Amino acid sequence: MFQRVLAWFDDRLPITATWERHLSKYPAPIGQNFWYLAGVLLVVVLVIQLISGIWLLMNYEPTAEGAFASIQYIMRDVDGGWIIRYMHTTGASAFFLLIYLHMFRGILYGSYQKPRELLWILGWLTYFILVVEGFTGYVLPWGQMSFWAAQVIFSLVGAIPVVGEDLLTWIRGDYLISGITLNRLFAFHVVVLPLALIAVVAVHILALHEVGSNNPEGIDIKKFKDEDGVPLDSVPFFPYDVLKDLVAIVFFLILFCIVIFFFPDGGGYVIEYVNYEPANNLKTPEHIVPAWYYTPFYAMLRAITFSIGPFTAKFLGLVVFGAAIVILALYPWLDKSPVKSIRYKGIYSKIGLAVFVISFFVLGYLGSVTSSPLRTLLAQIFTFTYFAYFLLMPFYTKYEKCKPVPDRIIIK
Repeated sequence: MFQRVLAWFDDRLPITATWERHLSKYPAPIGQNFWYLAGVLLVVVLVIQLISGIWLLMNYEPTAEGAFASIQYIMRDVDGGWIIRYMHTTGASAFFLLIYLHMFRGILYGSYQKPRELLWILGWLTYFILVVEGFTGYVLPWGQMSFWAAQVIFSLVGAIPVVGEDLLTWIRGDYLISGITLNRLFAFHVVVLPLALIAVVAVHILALHEVGSNNPEGIDIKKFKDEDGVPLDSVPFFPYDVLKDLVAIVFFLILFCIVIFFFPDGGGYVIEYVNYEPANNLKTPEHIVPAWYYTPFYAMLRAITFSIGPFTAKFLGLVVFGAAIVILALYPWLDKSPVKSIRYKGIYSKIGLAVFVISFFVLGYLGSVTSSPLRTLLAQIFTFTYFAYFLLMPFYTKYEKCKPVPDRIIIK
């Protein structure tokens, strides 16, 4: 009976073919390590965020007068409200932590090189949507840091020459940040951006299964196949990779619950302490700082302290801020290396990647502390090294000496 019912559906919808293509018979490369777990964990966090977000939506009031009070109502009066809210705030940080790990793995093993250029672009687009989604969600609690962080970000739009002020008024919907602005951000956060995120993630997974997963060796496993056309250096995704992913998911959820129950504020990084105060446009916080996952780019923004002709320091900072994110999308065309994996690249690529990672971490720290002349100088230096890594990449990757790449994956 089951086979007949399944056959009836398969004649009208390719359920079995889809199951085999994307799960049971999908050839996963052997030798994938810890870095490859971030992808499936991102899907887990996406589900957590969608479910907890829908639940919070039932009790949230998107008005300037009621937003902060509704958050307190969820935390104090709604049964289980506090744990749902902490799930959502912790999930936001987990989302960015995992996507940074996922992107770093792609950089490490060259998962952006041919034929995976579109795959990388879709991943970058996921990250960009997540950046905007994180910002809109950051404002919704309407606490002090939420309000003033929005003031800082929106003020950057006003620095655009000629059209800046008119564009700023149009985006805010008012002459000042108000309940109208909050309503607009709310609409984007709960409708537009989640739908876009789900769509891009789905296409990203489909594109991955079309070109195939990469591996730490950076080898194309499709070159060597058995008599059935299955790559020799692969295993079926189900059950082998699925079981491995389930272990990672359980371990991740344990850590996730530890944060929720014992460190929900994350020492002020997951939820800033000043955000427990309601928004007050007459009282500026002593130190305005964005969420930790934006601090490297915030440091670059603040590093620009000079003007060039008609362009103010604030506008130039906005350009650098945007360019720092956009340049990540250009990876497939900047890297001219004949090999994919960092294991076989030359010394210049390894030094460049180390400089990039150090620059990102240092900028992350500098963006989380108050400015000083020395810190501004350091931010300028590491902003320069951040962009130098990308802009010099076409030269040092083209001419460096690389190690020979084996024909097949070697398990050590």
